[in-house]
Amino acid sequence: MQSLFTLMKLRPAVFAALAALFLVAAPAAVFSAPVPAPSTINAVTVYTDRAVVTRAASLELSATGTTEVLFEKLPAALLDQSLQVSGHGAAQVAILDVTARAAYLDFTPNERVKAVEDELRAIARERRGLDDRSKLLETQRTSIGYTEGALFAPASKDTARPTVAEVTAALAFLNEQRAKITTELATLDDQRESLAAKTDAAQRRLNELRGAGGRASKTVAVRLDVAAAGQLELALSYTVPGASWTPSYDARVNSDDKSIALAYHGLVRQNTGEDWRDVALTLSTARPGLGGAVPKLEPWGIDVLVPRPPMKPQPVASFGKFDAAGSIPLGVSLSNSGMMSDSSAKSMDQAATTMSATVEAGTTSAVFKVTAPSSVPSDNSTQKVPIVTAGLAANFDYLTTPKLQATAFLASRVENASEFPLLAGPMNVFLDGTFVAASALRTVMPGEKFDLALGADEGIAVKHRRVQRFAEDTGLTGRGRRVTYEYLITVQNNKKIPAHVIVADQIPVSGNEKIVVKQLAPDAREMKPTAEGALKWTLDLKPGEKRELTVKFSVDHPNEVQVAGLEP
Repeated sequence: MQSLFTLMKLRPAVFAALAALFLVAAPAAVFSAPVPAPSTINAVTVYTDRAVVTRAASLELSATGTTEVLFEKLPAALLDQSLQVSGHGAAQVAILDVTARAAYLDFTPNERVKAVEDELRAIARERRGLDDRSKLLETQRTSIGYTEGALFAPASKDTARPTVAEVTAALAFLNEQRAKITTELATLDDQRESLAAKTDAAQRRLNELRGAGGRASKTVAVRLDVAAAGQLELALSYTVPGASWTPSYDARVNSDDKSIALAYHGLVRQNTGEDWRDVALTLSTARPGLGGAVPKLEPWGIDVLVPRPPMKPQPVASFGKFDAAGSIPLGVSLSNSGMMSDSSAKSMDQAATTMSATVEAGTTSAVFKVTAPSSVPSDNSTQKVPIVTAGLAANFDYLTTPKLQATAFLASRVENASEFPLLAGPMNVFLDGTFVAASALRTVMPGEKFDLALGADEGIAVKHRRVQRFAEDTGLTGRGRRVTYEYLITVQNNKKIPAHVIVADQIPVSGNEKIVVKQLAPDAREMKPTAEGALKWTLDLKPGEKRELTVKFSVDHPNEVQVAGLEP
């Protein structure tokens, strides 16, 4: 004890340092080492321009006090402000804070990216081997040239001149070696071209996958205040870019019972750096990228235009060749899942059912929860998931403009009777089990009526032909000219059910007072054309019924006036 007091008096600086060391080290008994949290993705909500990923981790906390839990190797592009943590279990804990920090690794965390990088490195090694072999062959070819030169060099007094037979044999051997070298060099060139193609393909894949962040990642640290040890289930959610979904539709039309089964699908793509395997997938029509408030108008100022002086021509730069990274086309790979068989099944067979999603309609958007677990790889490939199939009652109309195309197109005006919007997207149309058209659907809100274009139907035969063109002089002096046109439209219903057909045609509209157009058929009192000259017939055709429609008009004008726009 006395020595301690003596030390305090003689070495106060040493004692102060020891005291500071004990003060710093003392709290170490309270804080425990960071706990890694192995986690898996169990749920994903995909928006039109991003995704919210939820990870689940199961921990066994054995000590009380402040504990830091680490979620490692997360996407580097995750939005820090989107982090959310929740938990439950036997352990009594309070979540203190959540932070994210960048982590730079000496390896690529994404397995798919790493595989492509390894492939590129292997190709580079093979290419170096080919280059080394080419250099060796070129050296051998040069040596053959030296040998050939020495063979024909003048003989010295110490060297005897080779015989003709020796020269012939030597030349044959050298030529044979040259041929072998040339052949092998050509083979090496072919192999290099093949490697260049492989490199290009691998580089394209790598460019597509580079959204994974390469060697960068993030670690999310969750600080917990543990009051009682035990088991704890933690859920971490975060938002990542590089994910999206678009709608797609299959319209299956049954002309016999006048019904439409509209299958609603989601085409999901993602390049976030994480594969989603067997996750609970949710698709949302919300658009968080637009913000929460209406944009504000700024003052719209105008002023006197001040002309700028003309710019001097600049010399055109010359660029050499460069390698451009190709992009993968956004083609949609459509599967046959969810499509009903069009052939009749035996009575004992059970029809395959279509998986659908549960729908939750909100005030400004809708959420579709896919019932079956879904997997979406992080390679920008398109995955088609079923959402819902809506049955629509419809009254079909056949629309035709035979002057432009002698075909009848099936259309229907239907109502979106669901509680969710139908977003704009491509639509495949199947008429009575046969694919007939690739169409599109505009955005339709709940309760809104819309026209559904269902493609051409060859069951309605349409023909359009000119019957006559008659020109004559008019007026007492013969200085006027009249040209009369007559067209015949034929429409026949070859279907087994009645058809409602709307036929559109037209007569010309004069843009000059010297040119007078007179409608001769149909009677203008029965069918008055629009201001644009359009005519429309509404026909109700019985099965097998045929109707003929006549369009006839005359055009009067002075002889000196040349009329543009008429058929010769």
